[in-house]
Amino acid sequence: MGRAEERRARQRGGRRAAPPTRSSGTPSEGIAPGGRAAARKAAARGKKGAKKGKSGIRRLFTWKKILGAFLGFCLLGIGAFIVMYMMIDVPKGNAAAQKQSNIYRYSDGSVMARVGDTNREIVDLAEVPKPVQRTFVAAENKTFYTDAGVDLKGTARGLINTLSGKGKQGGSTITQQYVKNFYLDQDQTVTRKLRELVISLKVDRTTSKDDILAGYINTSYYGEGAYGIQAAAQDYYRVDAKDLSVEQGAYLAALLQAPSQYDWAVASPTGKKLVQARWNYVLDNMVEQGWLNKAKRDAMTFPVPKPPKADPGLEGQKGYMVKLANQQLEKQLVKTQGITQDEAEARVENSGWTITLNIDKKKQAQLEKSVKTQLISKLDPKKRPVDKNVQAGAASVDPKTGKIVALYGGTDYTKHFYSNANRTDYQPASTFKPVILAAALENASETQGGKAIGANTIYDGTSKRQVVDSNGNKVGFGPENEDDANYGKVTVQTAMDKSINSVFAQMGVDVGMDKVLATATKLGMDTGELKPLPAYTLGTMGASPIQMAGVYATLDNHGKQVTPTIIKSAEQGGTETRMPDPIGEQVISREAADTVTSVLTGVVDDGTAKKSVQQNPARDGRKVAGKTGTSDDNKSAWFTGYTPDLVTSVGLFGEHYKTHGQSKLYNTAGLDRVNGGGFPAQIWAAYTFGVAAENSKFDLDTDQGAAVQPTWTPSPSVSRSETPSSTPTTEKPSETPSETPSETPSQSPPSQSPSQSPPTGEQSTPVEITTSPENPFDPNGDQ
Repeated sequence: MGRAEERRARQRGGRRAAPPTRSSGTPSEGIAPGGRAAARKAAARGKKGAKKGKSGIRRLFTWKKILGAFLGFCLLGIGAFIVMYMMIDVPKGNAAAQKQSNIYRYSDGSVMARVGDTNREIVDLAEVPKPVQRTFVAAENKTFYTDAGVDLKGTARGLINTLSGKGKQGGSTITQQYVKNFYLDQDQTVTRKLRELVISLKVDRTTSKDDILAGYINTSYYGEGAYGIQAAAQDYYRVDAKDLSVEQGAYLAALLQAPSQYDWAVASPTGKKLVQARWNYVLDNMVEQGWLNKAKRDAMTFPVPKPPKADPGLEGQKGYMVKLANQQLEKQLVKTQGITQDEAEARVENSGWTITLNIDKKKQAQLEKSVKTQLISKLDPKKRPVDKNVQAGAASVDPKTGKIVALYGGTDYTKHFYSNANRTDYQPASTFKPVILAAALENASETQGGKAIGANTIYDGTSKRQVVDSNGNKVGFGPENEDDANYGKVTVQTAMDKSINSVFAQMGVDVGMDKVLATATKLGMDTGELKPLPAYTLGTMGASPIQMAGVYATLDNHGKQVTPTIIKSAEQGGTETRMPDPIGEQVISREAADTVTSVLTGVVDDGTAKKSVQQNPARDGRKVAGKTGTSDDNKSAWFTGYTPDLVTSVGLFGEHYKTHGQSKLYNTAGLDRVNGGGFPAQIWAAYTFGVAAENSKFDLDTDQGAAVQPTWTPSPSVSRSETPSSTPTTEKPSETPSETPSETPSQSPPSQSPSQSPPTGEQSTPVEITTSPENPFDPNGDQ
């Protein structure tokens, strides 16, 4: 190789040696002297440079090594699966054997109820009509008759979700679900899922498809305590499984996906839409599979289930208490164990639990007696049909511990399945007004005139006065006071005493309804996705006596959140499930909570509850705070009140005895109207003054409100004004009263003479406002 050739080889990085050339020298050598050595050196130098350019990662992860590792992993997995398949046997069915009685005890340990007969009756598949059988296949596993019993993709997805903590994921075949129900349990663990896969393969090989389908529909949980298709057919349609129609079977098949969400009796509007969509999906799949004629399918309508039946042996109030205890335990299992609501229900129902309740036998007996003597004894359904529609609900809570010590869910659990103590479909009405005041105090809110909102702040109590925003613009909302009474300029204390709608409607806008709803949530109300509408100042959302008892208990507990709980302890198989602490953190300041309590003592002493509570001879000096409420069209009436050691919320609800829809309470017991200061306050007083501690006093950290200073109480003018005042709260009265009323009130309010005596109750009456979709203040819009 000449020098030029050698130089070119070096420039090429030694990737290839220069071709040999013949020299004019010795023929036997064929290469110029030194050519091969030079080429080798150049090539070595090139390789060394290339090696330096390679990273350690590229040397470690070559495609050959990656492919080898993947194949090795696959072989290892296959080997492990073969070992599992050989080692895991099909166990004996144990689902029925695991069902045991649940025992429910009072707080003193005495047995209240024993619930143990599993609601299941096994039926042969031949007893279930063939089209109904196919509804389950169409709903859960269209390839059931041809597959090997497992869905590898669905199982892999379930394993990944379990490992990542995402919980249950659909995709299991009917065979896998049957194996889980009959041979295993509901645990969401990798081990259980792998066992389920192996056992399913073996069961599919050794068991006929008909036997697997029979086992599946007989062991599945359908909600309402019903296990198996026969119990579900009876519970939902009052027929035997052999008499189910295709439409009814499609509902039961759809129900299995989410029994607690799809149960028509308790489903939300969204849940009802979802189950109807699922029902349509099942029938459409049947048409697709050739199992149902399309013309017949198109003619089918959704079969609304019958109202649920109560379990035997849970008569009186016991059923309501057992149901609430189960619900709270299920909620805790969902939270702590990462299971679904349906799985939690299956774990609690008849599964050997011993649940001790917080219910105090003495207080429970007194509450039941009070409802009977103060309400039921005065109703005459034969004489007045409206008396058939009266439902009462109540919850009593210890504010220091959060314990539900007494509960009234209705006349009888076996006759009225729904618990009135826990229902949220009626308006709390004016019992919501203390929440507005609490929000104002907690947020240091001001009137539009820049005055801090407190017990002595002056507002315009004119009926139908148009609410205005911070810019002085009318918002299209002007609620009427009860009996259209005009109060003129009043303090917040007086507005609470007399439950003046126009004042709290304006106050809610002054505070900001977003802040009002946020405070309501902190205090314990379920505000969901409510929009911050001024109409909610009248308490037009839904709430239950248990929720309202929790709100007022938080106020009584100086602003530390109280979540009412009925469970004292829950134990299964020697292991106790830890329940959440009913007493939470400080959600509003003590001063704000105590100020609201101080103001609410005025409602009892000088307001709408004066006759039933303050003047009750059994009061015996007890300090009481509380608020009445009466909803639109007199469909509900409330009194929620408390002493320092006991909070109780009592609600009366108009529910049509046949349709179960909301009805009006007018003329109940011969009265023109049922107010919160009537039956609810009377029940409250008869109960509370029979069990609450005597001579108890509030320990209040406030300098505002009726409990610490007297208030000025004007009399209303009830003349109906054709043109109600729209004066915003920024306008101050030109004369008395002053912004801070005198410590010693006069015997009569200055320069105001009523045309008639003030009303004894209050009512959140309907208001005429624009209800177009564009109106942001539409209380009937999407919530």
